Amino acid sequence: MSKQRARSSGARGAASAALAGLLLSATACGSDEAVPGGPGLAVPDSLECFTGSLSGAGSSAQENAMITWIAGYQSACEGARVYYDSIGSGGGRSQFIDDAVDFAGTDAAMGPEENAEARERCAGSDTLNLPAYVVAIAAVFTLEGVDSLNLAPDTLARIFNRDVTRWDAPEIAEANPGVDLPDLEITPVNRSDDSGTTENFTRYLSAAAPQAWPHEPDGQWPIRPRESAQGNSGIADTVKRTEGAIGYVEMSHMHGMSVVNLGVGGEFVEISPEAAAQVVAGSPLSDTSTGEHDLALDLDYGTTEPGAYPMVLVSYEVVCSVYPDADTAAKVQAFLRYIVSPEGQDNASEETGSAPVNDRLREQLLASIDSITVQED
Repeated sequence: MSKQRARSSGARGAASAALAGLLLSATACGSDEAVPGGPGLAVPDSLECFTGSLSGAGSSAQENAMITWIAGYQSACEGARVYYDSIGSGGGRSQFIDDAVDFAGTDAAMGPEENAEARERCAGSDTLNLPAYVVAIAAVFTLEGVDSLNLAPDTLARIFNRDVTRWDAPEIAEANPGVDLPDLEITPVNRSDDSGTTENFTRYLSAAAPQAWPHEPDGQWPIRPRESAQGNSGIADTVKRTEGAIGYVEMSHMHGMSVVNLGVGGEFVEISPEAAAQVVAGSPLSDTSTGEHDLALDLDYGTTEPGAYPMVLVSYEVVCSVYPDADTAAKVQAFLRYIVSPEGQDNASEETGSAPVNDRLREQLLASIDSITVQED
């Protein structure tokens, strides 16, 4: 039997306030194999362990964080095996809907149509989008002798729309006085798979540079690619080995690469967890949220607030509000409680540069996890 949830303005207001309080507390390759335990990773004293296996799939932006979470959990819970296949957000949502995995990781919240499709595997209940990973998206490039560049939103959009095609173009040179820009073709690299990182990146371009980016935001790249690669790791590898290339990756995949400073208002902002968290802090709950415990956000990609870095993604764990069996529900709850714990968030932040959730948001996440129930006979 599906759990009924209140949609009162007070409940939604409390959830919005908690999500708006998202602040910093501090600042591998995808696989469907269980990650070996990670000694030295902190775990909470109240950690709940399960015995058996739990499976997830989806976001490659979460890839490095998920490796860290799995290693920490399995190091403390010897009988638990957690499997996560970083096949991309769209693939993860599809596998979740098809009941092939117990939870999905996605950089774009489950929409109304997908939520309706998932009700069959969720015992007739709605899905919950739980924002457990907050991180900036980096525009990375390879130019010999150039460590960073300032790019206005319109310029970045026109590069990826293939309207600006050479690195010594006037709009790039104007924003970077004194930088020796080569007379070299720009090679934009986009994701080849259905990607939540792409959806967040194109949402940013659409909001920040609507005249230069005439495409609707989507997880699929909207134009014929110059170069493409699968996953964040694939884009990073392609850009690294291609002089003149530029791509977009979740922050933990930068690995010392040259990075773009984004034009925001009248300044250029460097990528950082603090600047990314500033954007998320001002973002309300999405209008498509299914209820009190669904914490999907409506990010303000077009902000011009000083110091904010608006090319950001919130990566969600998608779960059922009602699971058909008690064993799966208990495993999902135990692992997610570790993910959102201070220890889990700090472990991921140290590895990836993500922004740990604060105590107020953690309370809302734990309330959502606690609300997961089991189908009644």
